Amino acid sequence: MDIGKVSENILKRSVFKQIHHRRPEVLFRPGIGEDCCAVAVNNDEALVFSTDPVTGTDKGIGRLAVHINANDIASSGAEPVGILASIILPPEASESDLKQIMADIEDACSEQGIEIMGGHTEVSDIVKRTIINITCVGKVKKDRFIPTGGLSAGDEIVMTKWAGLEGTSIIAAEKAGILRRTLPDELIETAASYKKYLSVVPEAAVAAEAGATAMHDITEGGVFGALWEIGAASGTGIIADLRKIPIKQETVEICEVFGINPYMLVSSGSMLIGCLHGNELVEKLAKKGIPAAVIGRATEGNDRIIINGDETRYLEPALSDELYKIYK
Repeated sequence: MDIGKVSENILKRSVFKQIHHRRPEVLFRPGIGEDCCAVAVNNDEALVFSTDPVTGTDKGIGRLAVHINANDIASSGAEPVGILASIILPPEASESDLKQIMADIEDACSEQGIEIMGGHTEVSDIVKRTIINITCVGKVKKDRFIPTGGLSAGDEIVMTKWAGLEGTSIIAAEKAGILRRTLPDELIETAASYKKYLSVVPEAAVAAEAGATAMHDITEGGVFGALWEIGAASGTGIIADLRKIPIKQETVEICEVFGINPYMLVSSGSMLIGCLHGNELVEKLAKKGIPAAVIGRATEGNDRIIINGDETRYLEPALSDELYKIYK
């Protein structure tokens, strides 16, 4: 199988078909594009869970691991409460590396009022790069849970921030030497600084309060993959305009160096929001200092397409993320 997220067809055949619903407390089950599950704890409140691994050598890997998991929780309309962190280090890692990772995890948790509730650490000669797997727990009123699959035909789709944020920051940090052959230092440094934008917790709170029908943070597979997933989860078609998808020039230039499609590049820090009145939501986000744009809408049927002037591209389920090209 290809490196990266397992394909949608394999997930359906070999993962989801093996999972059976047997507990009435479990309110939302696993599915394409659904990053969280919810468990009822009383008459009006539920706990929400999400888990995601991060692999890498970047010094900011601890912060990234917290952000992508808190993002999943926030994208369901829930408040992140705590995390469990499992850290697997390669033999060449040092104690100072582990100490830095934990300091970064604690800093990111402190910023968002999240508790570190437990976890596991070990060194393994099987791994070549550090793996951090975090399970995040949140809480939400049952009637305020927002699934990925909440779109209805006619809903507008708002995208926050810019395409390829996370991937751009990773490439700038890990491949600066190669980038410097053709790009100026200032551009690379700016791109590396994009990791400061990786949380979607603020925009998720605004969107939930504004009555969002669906929310989905943009991770592996980039904007194109996220558009497919939010449509597939909702059982709707999608039409989006490529020219309206926000993107930074630094991302465009860095992606050109490695032959990467920036719209298929991992993009934690950006999210898709379904709502009835997209421009009103964009204005509310702007008041909180969060850039956003209406990029499309949900439609009847199952066609998920990107238009670019007179050109039309049919979206497909996300394959291996474009980021992995930099490691080949």
